[in-house]
Amino acid sequence: MQFLSVRIISNDVARLASFYEQATGIEARRPAPQFAELVGASCTLAIGSVETMALFSVGAAVPESNRTAILEFLVDDVDKEHVRLTALPEALEIVQEPTTMPWGNRSMLLRDPDGNLVNFFTPVTDAARARLGR
Repeated sequence: MQFLSVRIISNDVARLASFYEQATGIEARRPAPQFAELVGASCTLAIGSVETMALFSVGAAVPESNRTAILEFLVDDVDKEHVRLTALPEALEIVQEPTTMPWGNRSMLLRDPDGNLVNFFTPVTDAARARLGR
């Protein structure tokens, strides 16, 4: 089995895809107005409209209702990313300023435009770097 992607269901695919393009520097592929995907080196972040759930008969999805899952992005320097992201024209909701966590990652939490938690982190201890093979 291979974990390949995470999909967020949104009421505004274009807005959310644009946010993640700015936040990650990865250009989204948009094969249809109801779907976008940002393909990274290790995983794909997919964004689908509520309509995409109906196509697969998966059941009801409630966009903008997630408050527990966190999308995590490994970055070279979380403090530099904090400066860059807070300078973007659209205001971000910063949940946690860059903080060194007990397990050795320096982490910043924010919410995307749909309210999903996003973590940008950098391993800063030898143990944290070893866990990530860095």
